[in-house]
Amino acid sequence: MKARLSIVLALAAAMPAAAEVTASTETSFTVVEKAAIAAPPAKVWAALVTPSAWWSGEHSWSGSAANLSLDPRPGGCWCEKLPDGGGVEHMRVIFVRPGKMLRLSGGLGPLQSFPASAVMTVTLDPAPDGKSTGVTVEYAVAGAPGLGRIAAPVDGVLAAQVAGLKAAAER
Repeated sequence: MKARLSIVLALAAAMPAAAEVTASTETSFTVVEKAAIAAPPAKVWAALVTPSAWWSGEHSWSGSAANLSLDPRPGGCWCEKLPDGGGVEHMRVIFVRPGKMLRLSGGLGPLQSFPASAVMTVTLDPAPDGKSTGVTVEYAVAGAPGLGRIAAPVDGVLAAQVAGLKAAAER
């Protein structure tokens, strides 16, 4: 496990750490990202459930965001096709309220190799005028020793992805 932690730290070292780590212990962390998106909730939702449009290929196993897909229904897969015919299940949908909230379970990227559980909740909050949407992404991970040490790098990676979601929804 120590080798896996080193790999995660090395992969994330180049990412800027956003100051949104809301909790961190030796065996867990929670990070929260927030964005104000100049698009109505329906457009933000459409972008959210199309990760190929906003997730960075640098943070995929295949190297291409085009290989990502998300089936936004309970039990649905946030999956990735690999060039050799293989695939990756990044997360599984455990709760969905279209246009309002999406909750997924699973470890992203190298976190899959940790004996840990993770839950990501994405909440959409429409502005009163209906023309913009507040988005909150909360990612809570627990279970493996050393997890607290990677909270800031994971937060940096998620901050970049939320910026990608914002850009995609505002196009």
